[in-house]
Amino acid sequence: QVQLVESGGGLVQAGGSLRLSCAASGRTFNNYAMGWFRQAPGKEREFVATIGWSDTNTYYADSVKGRFTISRDNAKNTVYLQMNSLEPEDTAVYCCEARAGPFSPEERLYTYWGQGTQVTVSS
Repeated sequence: QVQLVESGGGLVQAGGSLRLSCAASGRTFNNYAMGWFRQAPGKEREFVATIGWSDTNTYYADSVKGRFTISRDNAKNTVYLQMNSLEPEDTAVYCCEARAGPFSPEERLYTYWGQGTQVTVSS
């Protein structure tokens, strides 16, 4: 089992920044690829970013490319999502997820997920 706990969400004005953190416990963290997904009210959950076992392999949704950066610190069992130039359309609950395999944008491949953290961007 892997337990995931997100933090760092909040209310920010458009153009602002937030850094989300996801702390993992349980199995060996660096065996897992990690992903961030988000769900806005009335919408389906969508892929945001993913990172492989090291921090050299990353992949982003087109909607956040150039604004968001995913990273991980295996010594701290934590994955981060730095979000810059936030837009009202980024408002959602953000969840981190883990899978024992290569990084992927496909949520169906992930095994573990946290409760999420709310990000609200005001215009």
